[in-house]
Amino acid sequence: MAAFLTHQQKVLRLYKKSLRHLESWCIFRDKYRFYACMLRARFDESKNEKDMMKATMLLKAGEEEFWTNQHPQPYIFPDSPGGTSYERYECYKVPEWLLDHWHPSEKAMYPDYFSKREQWKKLRMQSWDKEVAQLQAENQPKDEALPPARKEGDLPPLWWQYVTRPRERPT
Repeated sequence: MAAFLTHQQKVLRLYKKSLRHLESWCIFRDKYRFYACMLRARFDESKNEKDMMKATMLLKAGEEEFWTNQHPQPYIFPDSPGGTSYERYECYKVPEWLLDHWHPSEKAMYPDYFSKREQWKKLRMQSWDKEVAQLQAENQPKDEALPPARKEGDLPPLWWQYVTRPRERPT
């Protein structure tokens, strides 16, 4: 279930989106820094606003201004969703259990990692049964939500009889 965003989270996301689109508009770094400082000053002007109605109206006006001034082709980082390299190397990622099959000389090159990994595996084995029982208890269906069980000898629904009965051939 998605959580609602607080007013502060909405303002921070608007500020970050505005900075990212400002990067797309300003090619030169010095020009970008100048406009970023001006943008920060605009946000800081109403930072201590106590009246939530006024703060909400300021946020709405800021979102509308962002919408009208956003860049038509914003810069997208290559590894971000929609970027040119997004999930490019997913096929090369190996599952974690393959590390169990490394040769001891290979494991000796990363002693800290493999010692922590062994501790993690021991902890996981100790708590595994408890976690499974907890998940099963949480996902146990309620009795009143289950349909009534069929008794032995109950007939299937009527349509099922017609599907399973062999067709008679006309003579």
